[in-house]
Amino acid sequence: MTGASTAVALRLATRADIGMLRQLYGDLRAGELAVAPWPDALKQAFLDQQFALQHGHYTAHFPHADYQVIELSAQAIGRLYLDRSCEPWRLIDIGLFRRWRGQGIGSALIGVAQRHASMCNSSLDLHVQLDNHAARALYERLGFRVGAIAGHHQAMHWQPSVS
Repeated sequence: MTGASTAVALRLATRADIGMLRQLYGDLRAGELAVAPWPDALKQAFLDQQFALQHGHYTAHFPHADYQVIELSAQAIGRLYLDRSCEPWRLIDIGLFRRWRGQGIGSALIGVAQRHASMCNSSLDLHVQLDNHAARALYERLGFRVGAIAGHHQAMHWQPSVS
């Protein structure tokens, strides 16, 4: 990894990270809530509720996943959730605080997951929101292929090349 991504580390998330993960969730949804004509208190209540629902869904449906905090120089800058307990591996979620997006960190981390999956003779699946064009373009650049649409999400699949 080059640039800012050289000092990036992953560690398992703990209960102590819930506040940061909730803030990250709000940061990830900031654009769509910016146009909502709601008072700030209502926006925060909505974000808290949605974060709790998402977090509960992930931990219930992917109990063996690695829930990791992305750190740069010991500062939490994002999350990477990866389930390696079944084939194909599932990239559940990757998200960075706005300040750290667009610097190659996400690409580098996905690349590491791809290399590990390849070494374990596995492939990677993920789902991306239909309206998240930037993420979909990133995944396509990284070799993911488009799959079926389910609700508001597009399935994508990456298969290691056969050598």
